[in-house]
Parts: sequence; C-alpha cells; structure tokens
Amino acid sequence: MTSPFEAYDDLDDADERLQAADPAERRVAIIALGHCGDPAAVVHLARMIADPDAGVRQQVAMALGEFDGPEAAEALVQLLVDPERIVASAAADSLAEFKDPAAADAILPLVKHGHAFVRMGALRALKELRRKDTLKPALQALQDPDAAVRVQAIGVIGFLKLEESIPALTALIGDSDPHVRRAAVSALAFSNMKIAAETITRALRDADWMVREMAAETLGLNVNGAVAADALIACLADEFWQVRLKAIRSLGRMKIPHAVRPIGHCITHEQANLRKEAAAALGEISAPDGEPFLALVANDLDPDVRKNARWALHQIAAGKARAPR
Repeated sequence: MTSPFEAYDDLDDADERLQAADPAERRVAIIALGHCGDPAAVVHLARMIADPDAGVRQQVAMALGEFDGPEAAEALVQLLVDPERIVASAAADSLAEFKDPAAADAILPLVKHGHAFVRMGALRALKELRRKDTLKPALQALQDPDAAVRVQAIGVIGFLKLEESIPALTALIGDSDPHVRRAAVSALAFSNMKIAAETITRALRDADWMVREMAAETLGLNVNGAVAADALIACLADEFWQVRLKAIRSLGRMKIPHAVRPIGHCITHEQANLRKEAAAALGEISAPDGEPFLALVANDLDPDVRKNARWALHQIAAGKARAPR
C-alpha cells in the first residue's frame, strides 16, 4: 500500500490533492510536500496560504519551514499576519529557522507592522539572518511600546555584534521591563568596550534576580569582565543561590585569585549545584588555599560535587608541581 506521506515524483500531481474537498486530505498533501526536499515544492505550498481552513494554513506554515530562501519567506510573511493565532505562530516558528540572508528582504517591512505579535515574529526571524542593514530597524524597535518586541530587537542587535550598538544597549539597563534589561545585559557580552562591562556590573544590583543572574554570568564572557571581580564577589551573598552560582562560575572562569576564600565559604551550601560550581571554580583558579575548602566536600553526598572536588584537587596539585622551586 502506498503511504500518503511519500514524496511526490511529479510535483504537478500534488495540485490535485491540494484541491481536495476534505481539509484533512489537503493537510496530508502539504505534509508530503514539506517532506519531499524539493525546493520546487515551495511554489505549490505558497498557493495554499489563502486556504479557508486554518488547520491547512497552519500546516502550510509548518511545511514551509522545511525550506529556506526568499520564496518561502514571502509566503510565510503573509501567514505571519494571518488572523488565526495558530497559523501566525507556526509561521513565526518557521521563519525563525531561516538562515538565508536574502530572506530578510521579505521580512523587514513587517518590523513596523501595526500588530505587536507580527513585529516580534519579524525581528525574531531577522536575528539568525545577521544582515547589517537590519541594525537600524532593530535599534528603532528598542523604542517599541511592547516589551516582547524590544526583547526580540535586542536579539537582532546581539547577533550582529556591532560596537556601534553599544550605547543603545547600555541605555536599556534602565528599561522598565526586567526581561528587556536581562536581554540587554546578555547582548553586551560580545563587546570589547569597557563601558559594556561597566554597564553589566551595574546590573548586578538590579532589583530583579534574573537580571542579576544574567549579569553575573555575562561578566565571565566579557573580555573586560575582570573589572567586576569585587562586585561579583559581593554577589556571593545574594539572597538567590542562582545569582551566587553564576558569580562563582564567572570568577572561576576569570581565575580571580582573591575570590578563593569567598568561593570556598559557599562550598557547603545546601544546594548541591552551588557546591558543585564552587568546587569547579576552585579548580579553575587552582590556588593552594582552596584545598581546605575542597576537603570539606571530599565525601559529599552528591557524586558530581565529589567528582568536581577531586578534579579541582588534581588541578591544584598539578599547579604546585609546575611551580618553580
């Protein structure tokens, strides 16, 4: 028996199935086109974007996600403005998978669409395309009244990694929405400018713990992150262990010697993930004064903590062996 999901040998034969009276049969035909792998299927799928059945249009949006390029993008941008949310959401998800920069031409006009969901979907799609001409509309979108749109605009800017965007990103440290502030802090990780590290450092005092957590993590990725070493050490007293964990990770990654004792004092915390991270950080720093703290978790109940402690002690021993006598 022939499978209804087999690829079409002749794409023109698909048109007959796409005109079937039963929406379910049309959906099966669309699924088959999506799986066929032939770029020529895009033309057939594009003809179905005005189908009267929302389920069919949703399937079209999903099938178009199997392809890439301007033709598929042009069809998907029309589905992104579909009145049915299930269709628009599927189109947004498919567009977000595109990698061909040429697709941006079809998507860019929607950045100024009247509906926030559409603006958000367009910006989300532009992120992976990494086209420099998307910077200006993304910077303009930072003033959007909808916080979710501003977050997606930050994503576009963060993927482009252009130093000229730093002033706009640093200004967002005072945004009213914590999700925007968190996204801006994350986007600043790429910058070599000292002001970026200084801005992230200020975010360590944000009222929202998730912003502080992101700041603590991002500083470990920023080339100038070491300027915040003392501020990160202060974060080891944060009321949220998640913030402490990311601060410990960054201090270890940057190998801050005077962080050994403050990190060591966290190694017996009730949260096993924090103990594990503290042991790993002491191994990264590899300072002999970390040994007494590691001894405290040598027989920890958590096997990952014990494993990190053994590794850290090995790192310290190896460092001692290499040290000049």
